Amino acid sequence: MPAYTITCGSRTLELGQRTLIMGIVNVTPDSFSDGGHFFSKDKTMAQALQLVEEGADILDIGGESTRPFSDPVGESEEMDRVLPVIEALANRMQVPISIDTTKASVARQAVATGATIINDVSALRMDPEMAITAARCRVPLILMHMKGTPKTMQVDPVYDDLIADIMTFFSDAMERAMVAGVARSAIILDPGIGFGKTIDHNLQIIRDLDRFHDLGAPLLIGPSRKMFIRQLLKDPSEKDMDPLCVEVARGTQATLAAAAMKGAHIVRVHDVARTRANLAIINAITSV
Repeated sequence: MPAYTITCGSRTLELGQRTLIMGIVNVTPDSFSDGGHFFSKDKTMAQALQLVEEGADILDIGGESTRPFSDPVGESEEMDRVLPVIEALANRMQVPISIDTTKASVARQAVATGATIINDVSALRMDPEMAITAARCRVPLILMHMKGTPKTMQVDPVYDDLIADIMTFFSDAMERAMVAGVARSAIILDPGIGFGKTIDHNLQIIRDLDRFHDLGAPLLIGPSRKMFIRQLLKDPSEKDMDPLCVEVARGTQATLAAAAMKGAHIVRVHDVARTRANLAIINAITSV
């Protein structure tokens, strides 16, 4: 995979030597996978520190669920959830902290508190101030593809040409970011597994992930415990599977291995320990 250097505050991430791991920390009561499990500050802190101990290269802190059909959270409530956690973690650990938000005000305060990456799942579409905020904060910006909003994205998503459509979306989002002052070298792209995609769409993104290298930016992918994995693995009589069950964990690792083989620079996951072991083998294979 192409090599990039990303500066995150006083730290530097070398992308391309191996696939890095972004550990997910949901400070929410309603995320699809672990909503409520780590909603208290003490539990959130313990979970975050455990992910770092297990090998996370980045922590992604989010205070608003983006699961399908979810409702948005108010600005002040989101800040109340994430800022104390970010501040406490920034004082205790060395890995970069990403703030997962679509709100410029939350991103700005999170960076002031210790975050050094902004992860915007709306790719600048939900808040017109996000691009200029990222530029002024001088931190890496993750732009994710999503068709519609979390409330509407899974209502019959259709594309003329899936990969071409996403690449056009990324080109436009990158241009908006750079016009606002974000350095091209600070942009990371996420094709948005599960965000306005059918099962076949998700599989095609993983299969054709290397095509996105043409855009000249690092690639992040987040299939962890997503619905398409559960739908592929469940018994026909079941409506869904428990996202925390071992079969879903195994399915997640299969998708991560495939994505890493196709050149994912970063994978966003709940289970860092399993992912670290998985990627140790994949990275060894791809480096030969």
